[in-house]
Amino acid sequence: MTESFLDALDRRVLVCDGAMGTMLYSKGIFLNRSFDELNVTRPDVVAEVHQAYVRAGADVLETNTFGANRVKLAAFGLADQLAEINTAGARIARQAARDHAFVAGAIGPLGIRVEPWGKTGLDEAEAWFREQAQALVDGGVDLFVLETFRDLNELGAAIRAVKAVCALPVVAQLTTEDDGNSLDGTPPETFAPQIEAFGADVVGVNCSVGPAAMLETIERMGGVIDARLSAQPNAGRPRDVEGRNIYLSSPEYMASYARRFVACGVKLVGGCCGTTPDHIRQIRIAVQAAAASSVRSRVPMPVSSASAVAPVPRAEKSRFANLLATGAFVRSVATTPPKGHQCDEVVAQARALRIRGIDVLQVSDAKTGTRMSGLSLAVLVEQQTGIETLLNYTCRDHRLLGMQSDLLGAHAMGLRNLLLTTGDPQRVGEYQDATLVFDVDSIGLTNVVTRLNHGNDVGGQAIAPTAFHLGVAVNPTAINLDEEIRRFRYKIEAGAEFVVTHPLFAASDLEVFLERTADLRLPTIAVVRPLESLRHAEFLANEVPGVRVPASILARLEAAEADGRVEAEGVAIAREVAAAVSPLVQGLQVAVGPTRLPAALAVHGLA
Repeated sequence: MTESFLDALDRRVLVCDGAMGTMLYSKGIFLNRSFDELNVTRPDVVAEVHQAYVRAGADVLETNTFGANRVKLAAFGLADQLAEINTAGARIARQAARDHAFVAGAIGPLGIRVEPWGKTGLDEAEAWFREQAQALVDGGVDLFVLETFRDLNELGAAIRAVKAVCALPVVAQLTTEDDGNSLDGTPPETFAPQIEAFGADVVGVNCSVGPAAMLETIERMGGVIDARLSAQPNAGRPRDVEGRNIYLSSPEYMASYARRFVACGVKLVGGCCGTTPDHIRQIRIAVQAAAASSVRSRVPMPVSSASAVAPVPRAEKSRFANLLATGAFVRSVATTPPKGHQCDEVVAQARALRIRGIDVLQVSDAKTGTRMSGLSLAVLVEQQTGIETLLNYTCRDHRLLGMQSDLLGAHAMGLRNLLLTTGDPQRVGEYQDATLVFDVDSIGLTNVVTRLNHGNDVGGQAIAPTAFHLGVAVNPTAINLDEEIRRFRYKIEAGAEFVVTHPLFAASDLEVFLERTADLRLPTIAVVRPLESLRHAEFLANEVPGVRVPASILARLEAAEADGRVEAEGVAIAREVAAAVSPLVQGLQVAVGPTRLPAALAVHGLA
């Protein structure tokens, strides 16, 4: 091309190509393989797709490198081929484009959560993006298209990475829901100015939705930024037809919306999932007809921005919070929901615990088999007994926005105390169709709740502040104690107010942990667990990672089992551990099953 991409974009509306993945799939490439790898194993197939888009009139070809970052390639064992795959992708597109089209280095998200929602630092993410960007520059791209991002923080890291290795133009695109908000709930009035501030030359949206919903989003974006706009919608919503996702929006329909995009001031129009060379051909015709009469006008749009407010003082959040804030010693019991929906026995026992002097009942979120949710049980217990609960809310099986909805609902129903944990992978057992979801970990969720307490939602919008009393878990017997302490530091930075340990079977383990975290001290609740049998103890000692049951305890239980008094011995051991750890902490929690709450009173000395 004799002119630069930005010069061309300022002179006329450019048409980007359509879906690479859709076309490769239509050529018989299975979805479970790395499409990026085809740059080195089947370059002819990739080249055919590029050539089809050039013939259709595309002004910009995106390289077949959307998922060619180190994280995603590692899932296929291809991380060591990152430079080769990206460089080859750029050269294949360059050969197909010749002098007819610009070549855009395509970069997609890493596929993992970055801070503050995930454990990957923004500096790490930027380094990985920089590695991919350099390889694409080496391959000879004219510009970059950063697309299908859901997280503004990650998109910012990608933009910084590109700018660190070159001065080429950057098209930066977030993906949105039908309501125009990003997949993490950020509205266009917030994310568009932020992307512009990151330094993107073109700001846009792509994927997830069809052209109708995207047009409304573009109209809202155009009202708050001056940057050039881009739009690359899907060919409608996919429909499952005999096991295949079929996109039903016709080329003519897509072209009709391309004219509307241009009328709104969009300078780069293309397509995402489901779009083919036929769609791009019609879009090209429509754009040429519409561009001559297009004049973008900026209409001021109301912007709802978040402003942090002072959180509710800790001592005022709940009775439990007040006890910890004033230095009182807290007695707690932890249990799991019963099987089925009948919880009268647990509620009755919770009432008895309150009467006998227990301050708080922790309700775990043990979603195995047919147990009711911990959130539901916690609400019922508080409403029917008056005892405060500590809801152990896990990240497992929840998406980020789903967790936010759950917790806002929990707050509305009166729950205030939270213990946030990542959660263990669920044993599927007889539920063969069950799947796992870990959208963020406990550090990310702690950041979420801290924002809610400051009056900001995940998407950065102002809401009425919540008053959650925020706890996190630590494991003093972790196999990698250095890593456990490192994560503990991040949890404190994220806003943790108290800490609950994993079950302890020796006071020495807690002493070591407290010594190594003396500078990180939070009110600590130590957990002890009455062992139910020798088999139970052996299981914990040998099959549960990060649990240490001393050999002396196993020997005591073995002798007690021979005498028929193993359950009583388990309670006695728990009482001994409780007596040893109580002077070191601000609270004691006894963990038992839903049918063994009386044993917890015995350990607390309240039986």
